[in-house]
Amino acid sequence: MSASSPLFGDLLLKLGIVSPSQVQEALALQALTGQRVGEALISLGYVTREQIQDALGEALGLHQDKSPLQPALGELLVGLKYVTLAQLDEGLARQRRDGRKLGEILVELGHCTYKQIYEALGLQNRIAGRQDLARPTSDGRRRVVVVDDSPLACAFVQEGLVALGYEVLCFQDPFEALESMGRLQPVIVLSDLEMPGLDGVELCRRLKEGPRHAVPVIILTANDVEAERVRGLRAGADDYVNKSASMDELAARIESVVRRTGETERMRKLFARYTSDAVVEEILKSADAVVLTGEKREVTLLFADIRNFTGLAESLPPEQVVGVLNQVLGRMSDAVLTCGGTLDKFLGDGLMAVFGAPVARPDDALRALQCAKMMMDALTDLRIEAEAEWAANGREGQPLALELGIGINSGVVVAGNIGSTVRAEYTCIGDAVNVAARLCALAGPGEILVGERTRELVDANETAFEDLPPVRLKGKQQPVPLFRAL
Repeated sequence: MSASSPLFGDLLLKLGIVSPSQVQEALALQALTGQRVGEALISLGYVTREQIQDALGEALGLHQDKSPLQPALGELLVGLKYVTLAQLDEGLARQRRDGRKLGEILVELGHCTYKQIYEALGLQNRIAGRQDLARPTSDGRRRVVVVDDSPLACAFVQEGLVALGYEVLCFQDPFEALESMGRLQPVIVLSDLEMPGLDGVELCRRLKEGPRHAVPVIILTANDVEAERVRGLRAGADDYVNKSASMDELAARIESVVRRTGETERMRKLFARYTSDAVVEEILKSADAVVLTGEKREVTLLFADIRNFTGLAESLPPEQVVGVLNQVLGRMSDAVLTCGGTLDKFLGDGLMAVFGAPVARPDDALRALQCAKMMMDALTDLRIEAEAEWAANGREGQPLALELGIGINSGVVVAGNIGSTVRAEYTCIGDAVNVAARLCALAGPGEILVGERTRELVDANETAFEDLPPVRLKGKQQPVPLFRAL
């Protein structure tokens, strides 16, 4: 390959020394003057003779151990998307006329800023002596994935973030980046906005709808149009950063987003043990409205207790007792989560559930009643299963039947993380809690007792109630109205 070959122009493109439009202009000049492609590029001011010699050495295999060549400033500016090809061509044409520096001309024309020129010059110097930065490290640093179709833009971001202590992996193919997310598990993704085939907004949308939806995304763009920002944010982007921003600003944005994401995951793990995925998502969507430190709110409390369990425990080996208890409490817990409640705590052979904290819904009282009936149905199913197993094993008589007693009450409580610095739990305290617990103690096997406020909150068309005589409860001066859910 010689400097007169059209393929030599392809080599210069591959090495990032010239742009496609510059090669086309050189080929057109070659047709007019008969110059070699390399000579035409030199006469047009796009390359130096030293760059041509180095490129020839690269083509002949003479520079296998040489670091990447220094790319032209114009190519860097285009690669970073600070200027367009048309703007660069305009600047180079003026440079050929008056001989001034390209950077000064582009700033004078209003195509970029001096800050962008300085960033491109700094990148130019670093690339000249840069080793292979695409090789991943494995020293425990936080991993950042950068997706940008421009190798120069990738190199710029990678160089800056590596210097700040991050591990950075770059992809110029957004489809390849999506396929690699599960394997790489980055703490954050930085994506260019404008890419062929799959732009940053679509990449963000697909990532947020996939199994790695919790990974935060920052979109990097030179396009500061509000409509584009809104489109990206609606797709799930966590932040927008202009490419003209300093590396310190980008790092600060990354830290802020990662910190927010960490808090979100902490909250997700905290509540995932106690409530349904749907409620967790509501908490995360309206995190500002969720108070964990303590607040007064009206909730509906449900206490459920297994009747006859003491007798069962005395008739079975300890491991079987635990197995039966886990099976029953598991069915009861499923009912709480299915109805959108929060599993507050297990109480020996029973449990406490809350409807209305940390997320309130207008039908919390009805959800609690539906949950109670699901628990009753679950115990019936377990009883039928136990009887069938008993008969299948040829045993005489019938197994000891387990029943539930349930108490439900609504009222204002204090909800929040309660405990010490060593151990705390999200729970509710107040008179309404005490009343619900005492109604549960009063309930007979298979009975659901309901307080007056819960009866008021539930539409009579949804659930039928039987009026019972008021009862005196510990701590209450007046008899408490009582209802049985039918």
